[in-house]
Amino acid sequence: MNFSSVPNALSILRIILTVPVVMTLLNDQYFLAMVLFFIAGITDGLDGWIAKRYSFESRLGSILDPVADKLLLVSSFITLYIIGLLPMWLLVLVFLRDVMIVSGTVGCFIGSGNANDELLTPSKLSKINTALQIALVLFLVVMQLYPLLAQWGTIFFIIVATSTVLSGADYIWIWIEKVISQEKK
Repeated sequence: MNFSSVPNALSILRIILTVPVVMTLLNDQYFLAMVLFFIAGITDGLDGWIAKRYSFESRLGSILDPVADKLLLVSSFITLYIIGLLPMWLLVLVFLRDVMIVSGTVGCFIGSGNANDELLTPSKLSKINTALQIALVLFLVVMQLYPLLAQWGTIFFIIVATSTVLSGADYIWIWIEKVISQEKK
């Protein structure tokens, strides 16, 4: 493996880590779940940084990274809901935003008729939202180790819900601008 493959390898590692993260959560192994999820979270930032820093950006990476993010986060959110740590309304909100983004991206791709890497580039708000979602998962797991943190749970849910809605609205705005600019051509 050459160095240019590292970003994609980190995304694949994040995909692989999804299974042990879910299993440790289901088995109440919160410390191990926290460590594994933290490592997965670090790979999310590291793969993009390496790709940009060393110009290793690729079409495969632009697909693998968001797939790895969605797989890890959605699996973790579903598991956290199943074990009673995440409210259903937040799970549904996050899920609907992700469905909207995937549908919108496919719609833009079909509408434009070409494979444009710009369609696969996450917005700044989306990156912030992903970071907050990662932080929420870590918080909920750490909360199991330190129950005194539970008093902050509702506030964290509201912050993530707000960033989720804003990120979804940001994508809608981006798509509207694309349609308007294509209509002017």
